[in-house]
Parts: sequence; structure tokens; C-alpha cells
Amino acid sequence: MKTETVDGGTIETWTPQEVWDAYSRGKIALIDVRTPQEYMLEHVEGALLLPMPFFDSEKLPSQEGKRLVLYCGSSARSGRIASACAAKGLAPVTHMEGGFAAWKQAGLPYMGTDMASGAPKRVPGKQD
Repeated sequence: MKTETVDGGTIETWTPQEVWDAYSRGKIALIDVRTPQEYMLEHVEGALLLPMPFFDSEKLPSQEGKRLVLYCGSSARSGRIASACAAKGLAPVTHMEGGFAAWKQAGLPYMGTDMASGAPKRVPGKQD
């Protein structure tokens, strides 16, 4: 985990493996800030969709008992949103390093699309 201070707030950046370890134990909730189209094509199973254009940190649920972790395709959008959240005093603020691309590169499981049928399909991780 890396930390940085932005506008007086602290942002934590977790690796995909750190996110997976916490997510698989039920310690965090994932928020995907990509577009609905990107999410429909592939996403981390169980992640909540809150696209960047509609994101409002004041409308986020409480982190009481379960931390929220943001992710996007590459970590650029989630990083911008994390900075905005930190500037508004939200703490802790966490996003995933490298985004969904790094998640897939790490061989972690996700929901994809069967291109022949258009149906969702589970893509197992390397450790499954």
C-alpha cells in the first residue's frame, strides 16, 4: 500500500492483490467508476457501479464496518475521484493501483462477456 497526501487528505493506493485479499475476506466494498458500457463488458464480480460523471462523494454510503475501494480501467479516473474525495474530507480514501487492467494482469477472477452469446461469464483467476 502506498499513501500520499492531497489537499490535506490522505489517499491510499492498494495493489490488485491487496484489494483481492481484503475483498475475498469481505473487508471492503469495490466501487467501479467506469462507464456502464465498460462495466457490462467486464468487471470485478460484486463491484458496485458509480460512473465518474455521476460520482458525488457526499452520497457515498458510510464506511462503518467496510471500507470502500475505488477502481477504474487504469487508475486514472479512480485517482482523480480519490483526490476529490480527500479534498472534501472523506477518510479513508482508497483506490486500486493500475485499475481493472492490472487486476486482470494479476490473474484475479472477474465477470466477462461470452462473445458468442453476449451472456456474462465468470473468468476464473489463476489461483482458482
